Amino acid sequence: MPMVRAARSGLVRAPATVVYGLLADYRNGHPRILPTRYFPKLEVERGGTGAGTIIRFQLRVLGATREIRSEITEPTPGRVLVESELATGTRTTFTVTPESGGGTCRVNIETVWEAKGLRGWIERLTAPRFLQRIYVEELALLTAVVEADRGKRAHPPA
Repeated sequence: MPMVRAARSGLVRAPATVVYGLLADYRNGHPRILPTRYFPKLEVERGGTGAGTIIRFQLRVLGATREIRSEITEPTPGRVLVESELATGTRTTFTVTPESGGGTCRVNIETVWEAKGLRGWIERLTAPRFLQRIYVEELALLTAVVEADRGKRAHPPA
């Protein structure tokens, strides 16, 4: 069965542990990096941080909204986080790699799924570019959230 792959990566000026912690926190961290026009809702059904967490979220694409349930695994804790869609097996992987002595990290977001039939053929042509745009927004939000959180730590309320 042909596979479809969409990926994007970017540098984040923060330690990998900080970035990974934000991504793995599905109650207070991860929802902050999701563009709300594509992800209007995310709920935690079980857990909340890292492996064993089950989430339910909405994905809005081309005017249609899909409800998705995924289980979170951590094949490499602290570095690789995987969201596996329970109904289809679609996998979105977040890989965080330290760079520049640890003060910066590279974040890669990749989604892989099987492309079946005519719908799969259309997905292979259109979905990767669309998902890459979403990932660019997620990476920008991730950077903004990390910087905002850093500012809060540097200037605590009086």
